Amino acid sequence: MFELFANQPLLPTIWFAVIGFFWVGYIILDGFDLGVGMLMSPFFAKDEKERRLLLNTIGPVWDGNEVWIVTAGAATFAAFPFWYAALFSALYIPLTLALLALIFRAVAIEYRGKKKSERWIAGWNTAITLGSFLIAFLVGALLATTSMGLPLNANGDRVGGAFAWVTPAVFLGGFSMVGLSLLMGLAFVALKTDGDVRYRAGSALVKLTPVLALPAILWVLYMQVTTGNMVSYLLTGLALIALGAGWLGAIGSYEGRAFAGYASFIGFAILAVFLALYPKVLPSTLDSAFDLTITKASSSEYTLRIMSVVAACGIPILLVYQGWTYWVFRKRLLVESIPAAHDVTELAQQPTRTSAHTRGL
Repeated sequence: MFELFANQPLLPTIWFAVIGFFWVGYIILDGFDLGVGMLMSPFFAKDEKERRLLLNTIGPVWDGNEVWIVTAGAATFAAFPFWYAALFSALYIPLTLALLALIFRAVAIEYRGKKKSERWIAGWNTAITLGSFLIAFLVGALLATTSMGLPLNANGDRVGGAFAWVTPAVFLGGFSMVGLSLLMGLAFVALKTDGDVRYRAGSALVKLTPVLALPAILWVLYMQVTTGNMVSYLLTGLALIALGAGWLGAIGSYEGRAFAGYASFIGFAILAVFLALYPKVLPSTLDSAFDLTITKASSSEYTLRIMSVVAACGIPILLVYQGWTYWVFRKRLLVESIPAAHDVTELAQQPTRTSAHTRGL
C-alpha cells in the first residue's frame, strides 16, 4: 500500500491530498444546497410556501459553502500552477458558464424575495433551479475530465477546437454531480424540515437512491478498472458500504444517519477517484508521456512550505467556524414557521419616522 507514495515527493503529495479534501468538502456542502435549489422546481415543491421553506433551510449556509470551490481553485493555482493552467485553459468555456451560473444563482437567491409579485418570484425560482443544475453539471464535468484526461500536448496545451473537451467523461461527471447533489439535497431537507415536506423528501430519497447514485458509481468503478490501486480499491469499497448505510438510514427514517451515510459515500468516492489518478493530476489522452504529474505540475518546495504553514492555521479555523454555524442553525423548520411574504419595494417607499420628523421640522 505504501509503495504508491514511496517514490513521490512529500509536499506535492500533501497538497494533492489537501486539494482533494477541499473538493470533498465542496461536493458535500455545496452539493446539498445545489440539490435543494433543484428541489425548488415544481417536480418537488408544491407551492411558494414550500419553496420558501426549502430556501430557508440553506439560507444561513449556502454562501459559506461556495467558499470551498474558491479555496480549491486557489489552492490548485498556488500549489500546482501547471495543472491549473492546463485545466482552466482547456475548459475555458464550461468554467466560464459555471462562473456565470454561480453569479446568476446567487443574485436569484438574494433578489427573489425583494418583490411580492408572482411573475418576479417565479422567474427567480427558475433561475435558482436552472443555476443549481448547471453548476452541479459543469463542476462534475470539470472533475471527470480531470480524472479521465484531456487532449494535451507536451506543453500542456489543449489540442483541438473549442469543444475538444466535450467527451463522454463530461456527461458521466456532470450527471454524477447532479445525482449526488440531489441525493444530498433530499437527505438535507429530510433532516432539516418537519411535516409533509420531510416525509416526501425521505420517501423520494429511498426510491431515487439507486438511480441518482448510479452515474457516480460508474465513474468511480471506471477509474478503478483503468488506473486503480490497492488504496483506491479500499476507498471504493468503503464508499459502497457508506452508500448502503445511508440508504438503510433513509429506509428507516433515520435522517441523521442517512445524511452521514451519503456524505461519507461522496467523501470516499471522490478520494477513490483522486487516489486512482495519483500521482497524475491531469492525464493526456494523446500520449501518456504528456501526462501532468504532481512533480511536473507543482510549485517550488519553498512555496509549498509557506502554503503548508498557512493551511495548518487556516483550515482548523474554517472547520470550527462552519461547524459552529451548522450547530447554531440545527433546528428543524416547518412550513407554518415561514412568515408571510413582504414587498421590500413597498416598504422602501413608506416614510420612516426620521423622515417624517424631519419634514415636521
